[in-house]
Amino acid sequence: MSQPARSPLSNVFLLHIALEVPLAVQGVWAPASLPFLQLNNTTLVMLKMYATLVLGVCIAALLCYPLPEFLPGKRALAIGLCVYHTIVSTVLFQAPRFIPFSFGAFFEAYKVTPEIVWGCMHGFLGLGFIAWWQGTVAYAQMMKRMQ
Repeated sequence: MSQPARSPLSNVFLLHIALEVPLAVQGVWAPASLPFLQLNNTTLVMLKMYATLVLGVCIAALLCYPLPEFLPGKRALAIGLCVYHTIVSTVLFQAPRFIPFSFGAFFEAYKVTPEIVWGCMHGFLGLGFIAWWQGTVAYAQMMKRMQ
């Protein structure tokens, strides 16, 4: 039995996992060790719940990755992840400094902070999911015509 053709753009699902899994794993098992400022009991519980949600979505992305491009579930997950990454990118761009780390005075002078870099990575993933959607819409249309 042959495998259905998979677009190389599907690698965006793996990129999502690569970006999110470190935070998810550390957030579930050791949230207090994350390099965030002002963590109290309430924020640790919320962070742990968020990390659990992200871990579940990473598992869903891993399970959807090998599926054919035309399946509605894979397309729905992709749009959901596109919205998520776009909103998180905006939130991180507007966030005050909460990561006590610096790339050095040179980068600080140009406002290149960990929050901005993290926001850019989310923004690029949001664009990646849009590219996947547009690049695979022909598969979905072709399957719809075959029905």
